[in-house]
Amino acid sequence: MINPLKAGVTFGTLLGGCHFFWSLLVAVGGAQPLLDFVFWMHLIQPVFVIRPFSLSAAAALIVFASMAGFVMAFVFALLWNKLHRHQGLE
Repeated sequence: MINPLKAGVTFGTLLGGCHFFWSLLVAVGGAQPLLDFVFWMHLIQPVFVIRPFSLSAAAALIVFASMAGFVMAFVFALLWNKLHRHQGLE
């Protein structure tokens, strides 16, 4: 059994944390070189340009990603528990 609240908080924190570090990369000017490198490795011509850092956009990104991560993990845990309870695999 998976505790839906613990799963939600854990994955929400993980996803929010990843986007926090992305926001830091944008703030210090490291995001564009990283994006260009990733595209180069995949043999893709870079077409995306990182915009200047915005605190309000970064905050919105981190909050939205954290909430989305929480909801995804919470629903996953509920489904997991329901499916395993019906299969008798508790």
